[in-house]
Amino acid sequence: MQKTRQKILQYLKQHGEATVEDLSRTLDDLTPVTVRHHLDVLRSDGMVSAPEIRHRTTPGRPRYVYGLTEKAESIFPKNVNSLATHMISELKQTVNDSQLNVIFEGLADRMASEFDAGPEGEPFEARLDRVVTHLTEHGYEARWEPNDQGYVIHTSNCPYGGVADNHDEICLLDIRYISHLLGVIPRRLGHLREGEESCSYLVADHRAVAFR
Repeated sequence: MQKTRQKILQYLKQHGEATVEDLSRTLDDLTPVTVRHHLDVLRSDGMVSAPEIRHRTTPGRPRYVYGLTEKAESIFPKNVNSLATHMISELKQTVNDSQLNVIFEGLADRMASEFDAGPEGEPFEARLDRVVTHLTEHGYEARWEPNDQGYVIHTSNCPYGGVADNHDEICLLDIRYISHLLGVIPRRLGHLREGEESCSYLVADHRAVAFR
């Protein structure tokens, strides 16, 4: 990313919001016109929100302030993988395997509860479209394709990659999660951890094996 735009994002991250004038001073007195150009580019990229009006408590024109979007927040370093890895390790030392399975089943159920069940009688391929859209929005980079045995869902990115490398339970959570989204239990065909291009799941006959 262009350095000036990086500096704008860093400033907004540190201060929460800023006006064109604030950014102009920070960027070595860059002209307001140039600052607005960079903000327009960042807005078109979905990184900066539309300006909001802040009315002054003293006489003067309203201030227009800019802030970061959720998309922009995602580019800053985070330590979530390390936290999750240590939390699961601690859980394993605290509860037995049966209790751990119950916890992960509950997590999968909670995650799947965010998904709209869809209209009654919805064609299964329409549900597949919604499932892969939902998974992609949550970091899986999913797609589906027809197969001579039914359908195959591919997820080419693991949003828990660093955690799953150390804890197989994450992969079991995925199966339950995807089962809830589909309404049926799929069979895993391929696995990213085994060098495959994606984790792949076969839905052999969506009418035969309903998930409970």
